[in-house]
Parts: sequence; C-alpha cells; structure tokens
Amino acid sequence: MVSHSGIITVIERAVRKAGPRLRRDFNEVQHLQVSRKGPADFVSVADRRAEDTLIEELQKARPDWGFLVEERGEIAGDPDKPRWIIDPLDGTSNFLHGIPHFCMSIAVEDPHGAQGKPEITHGYIYQPITDESFWAEKGRGAWLQDQRLRVSARRDLSDALIATGIPFLGHGDFVEWSRIFGAVAPEVAGIRRFGAAALDMAWVAAGRFDGFWESNLQPWDVAAGMLLVREAGGYVTDFRGQDMPRERNQYLAANDVLHSKLHKLVASSLRNK
Repeated sequence: MVSHSGIITVIERAVRKAGPRLRRDFNEVQHLQVSRKGPADFVSVADRRAEDTLIEELQKARPDWGFLVEERGEIAGDPDKPRWIIDPLDGTSNFLHGIPHFCMSIAVEDPHGAQGKPEITHGYIYQPITDESFWAEKGRGAWLQDQRLRVSARRDLSDALIATGIPFLGHGDFVEWSRIFGAVAPEVAGIRRFGAAALDMAWVAAGRFDGFWESNLQPWDVAAGMLLVREAGGYVTDFRGQDMPRERNQYLAANDVLHSKLHKLVASSLRNK
C-alpha cells in the first residue's frame, strides 16, 4: 500500500461517499432519455447533490478551509489556509447522454506556495464507473490507486494520440481551435475529444494520451489534472510554451519531447492568424 498524506485520505473518504450515489444517478438518467426535459433537470440535481456531499465531507475534516466549486462559486474560509477546488461532475454532457466517461475532480490550493504565489499541492480525479482514483501530491509523484504513473515515453508525433476539447454553444474560440487542429492533426496518429478535461489530463499522466490541448477552461476543470501531469514527469504550459497556463487560460500538456514539438506547432498556427 502506497503511503500518502492525511489530505489524500480526506479526499478519498469524500469521493467514496459521493461516488455510489453518482453511479446510481447515472444508471437512472439512462432511463430518462425518452423525456425531452427530464434528463437535463435530473443531471443538474445529481451534480448539485454530489457537490453538497463533497463539501459536507471535506468541511468535517477541514472546517476552516474555503472552497472554489462549480455550482456555488467561492465559499470563503480562512484566507491563510488552503482551499478546495472542486468539480463534482466533469463530463456533464456525457453523463446526460448515458456515456460512462465522467469524473469528480478535487484539488487543494495553498495560498502560500512557491514565490509567495498560490499553488496546487494535492490533486485527485475519481472516475466512479471504472472506480479509478488518479491522485498526486506535490513532490511525491502521481498515482493510479497504488500504481506509480509516468507520462508516455513516445517521442515521435507520428505515434502520438492527442486529446482536446472542441468549442461548443458559444464556449471557446472556434477559429483559434481550428487553426491549432489544422496544424496538429496532419502530424499525429490521432486526435480524441472525449468530453471531460480533467480525465483527459489524468490520462496524459497515465500515458494513455500522449498530449492534450484546450483553452477557456475553468479552474476546477484543470487544477488537479495539471498537478497529476507534472508529478508524472510531464509539462503543462500555455500554447506558447510558457509557464502561464492559468493566467492565459491555455493548457498544453505532454512529455518533454512531444511538448516541445507540439507547442512549436501550436504557437506557429497562432502567429499566422
């Protein structure tokens, strides 16, 4: 059994409390597909219920910590203490359509990180359907249950499988995405859009995907995933290869060699606007 901090134990306990209900709700929503209105309303309730459970369990363990959560926004805590960053259901559209690819994502942000800036110190991504727990602690590596994770060792773009998110319904910059797709797609073995950014990044950490790019994401979509990729030996930057992904809301993740090749393709496609 791999040893981990008490914080990971706290998160584990919370997701194990929320996970079974989310699985039951997922099984139930598949029976609502005949209804035009019902499924979306039901998923909204399932999402909020999972969030309530996570907040309740985490507050029991760390009552003075704050939260940044998808549904409720910011919940103030002691500003000198860490805060939880939570997405109770990443992959909502998949959930709504009965596609078993979604997760819970929980990260811990320390306000007093390196260089006096806030930094993510713990990340946990849980897939309730497969019962997979991807987790990481700063400086202690990334793990899938008790198995150490490493990013893919592939070096050639022609062998690489790259994940992305596609703009939809007014979310994201479709022109920018199209330019990046046009530059990357001819160079790689394949591109996948599975619909859950947190799981995409967890899968990069696990070596299932060789790289990932997306922009216009929320903090709860990427906080845990960024730490997982970095602790698994990968890089996460903005599209120009700089360490400003959250500031620019651009995320490019891969191993060292592929990251260098990808960010040059992506940066070049954006320069040619």
